[in-house]
Amino acid sequence: MPRRNVISFIGVILLGVLIFAYLLRDVNVKFLINDFDNLNWWWIAVATLCVLLYLGLEGVVTKILMNDQTRGFSFKDALRVPLVEQLFNGITPFSTGGQPAQLFIMLQTGVDGGRASSALLMKFIVFQAMIVINFLISLIIGFNYIAEKMSYLSLFVIFGFMIHLFVIVSLLMIMYWHAFTKKLMSIVIKPLKWFMREKRYSKMKQTLAIKIDTFYAESMRIAHHRKLLVKLIIVTFFQLFFYYLIPYFIMLGLGYSKINIVMIVSLHVLILMIISLFPIPGGSGGAEYSFETLFKSYITSSSKLLLAMVIWRLLTYYLGMFLGAIALFLKPNRIKS
Repeated sequence: MPRRNVISFIGVILLGVLIFAYLLRDVNVKFLINDFDNLNWWWIAVATLCVLLYLGLEGVVTKILMNDQTRGFSFKDALRVPLVEQLFNGITPFSTGGQPAQLFIMLQTGVDGGRASSALLMKFIVFQAMIVINFLISLIIGFNYIAEKMSYLSLFVIFGFMIHLFVIVSLLMIMYWHAFTKKLMSIVIKPLKWFMREKRYSKMKQTLAIKIDTFYAESMRIAHHRKLLVKLIIVTFFQLFFYYLIPYFIMLGLGYSKINIVMIVSLHVLILMIISLFPIPGGSGGAEYSFETLFKSYITSSSKLLLAMVIWRLLTYYLGMFLGAIALFLKPNRIKS
């Protein structure tokens, strides 16, 4: 791993420690230790299993896609893809490093670059669509709660929804109005010509056009592989389902048995939408604040709330990064051409 990424990795760990130390200032340490001792570790183990299933099922998605295009791509290498994605999503602003890292891992195995990009594009389309569908359902269920408890958080939720809606609308436009979208793209980026050199502007315009053409061709291929698409949707649905359940099992581990699972899952979906808006790697600060704000009505003890937040962040953020760091150094299995 390059030195810059190592520094980023250490930096986000230290930032997390500082955030938790800051949150600890208003919590009685004796109560915190007592709550830790009384944890039901079986439920925490179930929450941990949910994280592992989330990562494992994304590996299954990658394996399904590669089986459709390339023979000899092992499940070990398919699993390395989401793990390394977790690492680089966690150390880069707005999770921008995840996609290039996935492509790098697939190229290590000897997969053709075009096929690797194609598989990742299909995975992105399905994942993004499922995210938006889940978000819309959660918005209907949990938005009134957010608006009542913290009205300004509802603004972040709406903004997050608009961004993801824009992504989906853009994808649909490319799929169904390909020529129009290319013309619209040329118009939208035209003002950038005033601030860029002609050569750089032309190269950027050409790159965007190629990406639109690639996405259009891949989306048409997906549409004609309905069985493959159904498989991807089903696996991705369960992948996200297990991930959204994590706070529910953590709360069971803390002794909160009389909780509404639908509301808890919906709030977790909305929290993840808010986190995506923060430019700091992993949404650090924003993630902890959102969790505390939305779950303090359910977890009334300040020490238990902090403990729940720490466990949640360890499972949903730091665990994936540590596993990704290990996966990055595993030797890939080269496929036979």
